[in-house]
Amino acid sequence: MAQAVIRTPSLEQWKPLRRKPLPAGRPREWYVTHNRRLKAMRLAIALLDAGVYVPSKATNATIRTMAQHLGIHPPSDTTCRMVRTFIRHGR
Repeated sequence: MAQAVIRTPSLEQWKPLRRKPLPAGRPREWYVTHNRRLKAMRLAIALLDAGVYVPSKATNATIRTMAQHLGIHPPSDTTCRMVRTFIRHGR
């Protein structure tokens, strides 16, 4: 029998993690892919928090609207596909 879990919010103030510089000497494509993954992960988390749990509900327009809401540059079609992949495999 399944039970519902109710999480209580933390009382501690949220602080962003300190960013570390990316490693030097990699090919340009590596940096592009790395940043694309980070952007797609940020968007996937925001969509999941907003209640979009099914990849078919995460259309390009929905993802781009969420990016605008978060203050991120509009993602490309490739990044939108990556967001749907993260949502699909996150279950």
